[in-house]
Amino acid sequence: MLHPHRIASDAEAIDVAADLAVRFSEEAGQRDRERRLPFAEIGLLKESGLLGVTVPHELGGPDVSTVTLAEIFRLLAEADPSIGQVPHSHFVFLEAVRLQGTHQQRARFFGEAQAGRLFANAQSERNSRTIAEDQTTLGAVGDGYVLEGEKFYATGSLFADWLVVRATNSDSPADARTKSLAFLPAETAGVDIVDDWDGLGQRTTGSGTVRLRAVKVSADQVMPYTAIFGEPTVYGSRAQLLHAALDAGIARAALEEVVLQTQRARPWFESGVDQAIDDPLLIQQAGELEILIRSAEALIAEAGLAIDTARAKPDDDNTAQASVATAAAKVVAARAAVDVSAALFEFGGSRSAAAGLNLDRHWRDGRTHTLHDPTRWKVHHLGRWTLHGTPPPRHGLL
Repeated sequence: MLHPHRIASDAEAIDVAADLAVRFSEEAGQRDRERRLPFAEIGLLKESGLLGVTVPHELGGPDVSTVTLAEIFRLLAEADPSIGQVPHSHFVFLEAVRLQGTHQQRARFFGEAQAGRLFANAQSERNSRTIAEDQTTLGAVGDGYVLEGEKFYATGSLFADWLVVRATNSDSPADARTKSLAFLPAETAGVDIVDDWDGLGQRTTGSGTVRLRAVKVSADQVMPYTAIFGEPTVYGSRAQLLHAALDAGIARAALEEVVLQTQRARPWFESGVDQAIDDPLLIQQAGELEILIRSAEALIAEAGLAIDTARAKPDDDNTAQASVATAAAKVVAARAAVDVSAALFEFGGSRSAAAGLNLDRHWRDGRTHTLHDPTRWKVHHLGRWTLHGTPPPRHGLL
């Protein structure tokens, strides 16, 4: 039986996340090497109260700012990015509840979050033409619905109390298909979660395949999804900012390892120094990496403020500003995660490539997580905004 702590403020939320991060970092490398799923650590996350930090004030929660939420993710990812990614969908779908849920649904699902129960996604599909298309269907049957389909990359599903399934409404017009979200207890009959994620990085996110066979869903567990994007919203930018924060955490952890490995490395004979850490060329390179990470962190904070402004009173202009700011943050954070984790080996030298050190996990995690959605399209939308003043499109990835 869960007895989660009740977090009261933004400052307390960050303190709790920082304390958890220390604990999560202790065996992060070993968990990655063994692909040991962090059930105990996710249990601590559920007990910590962090899963309830976006519960609205009127429902007894602290409703922390987006800036604070992003910092929570950055701290957790710096410790263990697999654990850091697990609650991503939890907070994204709670935002869907805030935007589209009925009064009863808001009370129910935010109450579940306060009770330390984890929501995980069942969105992406392996065989659809694009990531935006869903072959999984939600069909009306009697006074409820039936789900049929299969989902892939269902991050956190192996730890979930609730699965949130995105599905096409099979009774909507063929030329204008709409989508809904179905909230299912993880043990629902007809739901099969398979532990088959074999990514080269983010190895312990519990991203299994979710199979749905004649799954009965009551009407009070369904809410609109397509309608989220019918008006100005920060739903997509807020979700993307949390991804950017994960990348920034990966980059910062890699830079911390740069320091450790440079302290242990032998100096290059041409440098004329006694210790590698005094090599002027390495000092210069370390400064460049620090600038890159600080740029990502600053852009994340800036985007968080833009999202909070727009979230309070969304309109066409401020939600577009939030998306643009988030796109910039995501691009720089993704570059930082990949570039810093790759540069790590230049500081440590050949010995840092020893398999036993498992230092490649930083690059593997960064490379894997940054494939979530292409930054090239974010750069494209930034360019159109800059040259033509074209607002970015409304969808869940921008």
